[in-house]
Amino acid sequence: MTTTTPDTRPATIASALRTLYFVRFGFAIVWAIVIALTAASVTPLTATLLVLYPVFDVVAAVIDHRASRGTRSAGLLYVNMALSVLAAVGLAFATGSGRSAVLLVWGLWAIAAGVVQLIVGISRRSLGGQWPMILSGGISVFAGAGFALQSAGAGASLVSLAGYATLGGVFFLVSAIRLSRAAKADAR
Repeated sequence: MTTTTPDTRPATIASALRTLYFVRFGFAIVWAIVIALTAASVTPLTATLLVLYPVFDVVAAVIDHRASRGTRSAGLLYVNMALSVLAAVGLAFATGSGRSAVLLVWGLWAIAAGVVQLIVGISRRSLGGQWPMILSGGISVFAGAGFALQSAGAGASLVSLAGYATLGGVFFLVSAIRLSRAAKADAR
């Protein structure tokens, strides 16, 4: 069993989060490119990609939880996991009903997950590198509302999900870079 002191614990969490954020950036960019190329209609590939995104979010939240066990954000990560599981199930059903249903489910998930991300980011401010996550959570709430509104229109398009994922990926990249700088500063 490894024990950590209160002084080293934030550095350990920051290091694990930095790696996770880099992986999340890469996933988001690749996912966005593929979804943009296949978003014209809900095909089996598109449906798989739509369900895969929240499933990946669950896996990332589990890794995040393991890294940050014992922090105030750990409980909120359970909420995020539950929301992402519900989103994956909801999207699996929504893909059978078309783009409007997908956008509605995605929008509701983005709103709820954005609120959780906002709260987690605020609770982790002392780790450094969390302002991009706080902004991302706030933007996710607004984007989710936009997706929900777009779902009611005749021009419902899944291409906007690629932009959402790309922006989220960029926020993860910026957070990872900021955490890298914070880790280097702590090492001095």
